[in-house]
Amino acid sequence: MQEALVKPAGARSAPAGSPAHAPLVELRRGGMVEGVHHGSVVVLSPSGDVTFSLGDVEAPIYPRSAAKPLQAATLARLGVDLPPALLALAGASHSGEQVHLDGARSVLHGIGLTEADLGNPADLPYDAVERDRWVAAGRGPSKLAHNCSGKHAAMLRTVLRNGWDRGGYLAIDHPLQQAVAETVAELTGADSPHVAVDGCGAPLFAMSLTGLARAVGRLAAAPDGTAEAAVAAAYRDSPEMVAGTRRDTTALMRAVPGLVAKDGFEAVQVAALPDGTALALKIADGNDRARLPVTLAALAHAGVDVEALRPHLPASGFPTTGPDGLALTAALTLR
Repeated sequence: MQEALVKPAGARSAPAGSPAHAPLVELRRGGMVEGVHHGSVVVLSPSGDVTFSLGDVEAPIYPRSAAKPLQAATLARLGVDLPPALLALAGASHSGEQVHLDGARSVLHGIGLTEADLGNPADLPYDAVERDRWVAAGRGPSKLAHNCSGKHAAMLRTVLRNGWDRGGYLAIDHPLQQAVAETVAELTGADSPHVAVDGCGAPLFAMSLTGLARAVGRLAAAPDGTAEAAVAAAYRDSPEMVAGTRRDTTALMRAVPGLVAKDGFEAVQVAALPDGTALALKIADGNDRARLPVTLAALAHAGVDVEALRPHLPASGFPTTGPDGLALTAALTLR
């Protein structure tokens, strides 16, 4: 372990400028463009070369939960002892379905802890169906229901396994978070230029879209026996644990053989194929309706037959035209 740093080497304290995003998605009605979503997207070859990009793919962005595969890889490197389904939950933004709640609870109970020990805030289930059921049952926000509870439970398990203080496990100078910083720097190929706090309370390391894609591409193509390969296998084997049964990221991993995919708040997405081909994108305004169309367009650039995915994914992810002439089209596909 390197000497603890409050910020990773090379971190800047000055605010970053606005990325030079490009138009990615057009909302069309009656033959006229009604709205435009800007953003940036990059596709990398297995060797890490850029094969396609639009926008500012080198500007730092916060990957939000799209960084969870890297956090999970850190836990695996540090020896967290979890079966594949629970390792997938460690890298999840789960929907709050019963299988997710039971999984997070079992990770905690295995080390003698309870929901009260989680460092993430209380929340309602992320999935709308689960949230409605929860509220209808008269239940309020819960730490266990928070979409990051699996990650936090696994972090606590890793901390105890390594004999570290669990009270400050979310502090940037804690050995666990320093290990995450090192993994991020190694897999992305660059130190993080900015560090903030994510919505769940964990440190959030900024990185470029190119760096994010490179990191997950390396994870997806990692050789057997490595921590990264264990995380990739967990994602592939248990995609419903990574997101949920009604989530598009789960559907993508089920529909594309070997795909490792993770979404993040503010409309971030990363995905990688088994050979290391990878993509990452960020929608500038954070509107999630633009994320899936651009993801599909980027997958098409990566050689995936996205039309074959149509039966498996929400119709809103594909260019469609209804009776009123409304169409949501990824401009990326037209270039």
